Amino acid sequence: MILSTVRAVVLDIEGTTGSASHVHEVLFPYARERLAAWFAAHRGEPPWTELMEEIRTHTGDPRLDEGGAVAALTAWSDEDVKSPPLKRVQGLIWAEGYARSTLTGHVYDDVPAALSRWRQAGLDRYLYSSGSAAAQRDWFAHSDHGDLSPLLNGYFDLSSAGGKRDPESYRAITRAIGVPAHETVFFSDVEEELDAATAAGWRAVAVRRPGDPRGPEVAGHPTVPALDGIRLHRRTRREKETRT
Repeated sequence: MILSTVRAVVLDIEGTTGSASHVHEVLFPYARERLAAWFAAHRGEPPWTELMEEIRTHTGDPRLDEGGAVAALTAWSDEDVKSPPLKRVQGLIWAEGYARSTLTGHVYDDVPAALSRWRQAGLDRYLYSSGSAAAQRDWFAHSDHGDLSPLLNGYFDLSSAGGKRDPESYRAITRAIGVPAHETVFFSDVEEELDAATAAGWRAVAVRRPGDPRGPEVAGHPTVPALDGIRLHRRTRREKETRT
């Protein structure tokens, strides 16, 4: 697949650049098991205080204590609720795991080469995930392919952009990166996210990794099994002159 007139690439993580099973079978349980211990270890520190306020706001209970906060986070984790407080504390717990080398971020083999190729082509490269920006950064800085963070320009999450099935979130990213919507390409494995991106004027390509139980195609979107067969190009001088 070849796409021209591209200036920015935005990539989903889970199921697109990294394994969904790694998230659900490794990262989520790792954080869930350590929720109570993290709150006890950081009690009274600024991150603890900020999280307590966020959880109280999110639950609507201004008197919620630490035990109640941990219980709420545990329930949200079990239900895979995309709540900003849960995503934030997960990122904090994972950061400690990465620092201790007890965690690594899974990245598909074709991703580092694709990011390098797009960097050489002069394209900006961003991640957009429900996980916190800090967790995204740690995932790629401590990946099983080494530190890939130099290959990325930035990170967007629920707090900085909004929900991934809302077209306004993609408009917010467009404003933040300063690249026209029609020159931005989004890669994801989720149909509703791709629909939201195209509704905001982006171009969208579905990624369905081999063995995905949802099947190899995503309705309404061009679909690829990996990133290694995709060539993205900026506008040529001739295209710019024709456009003006």
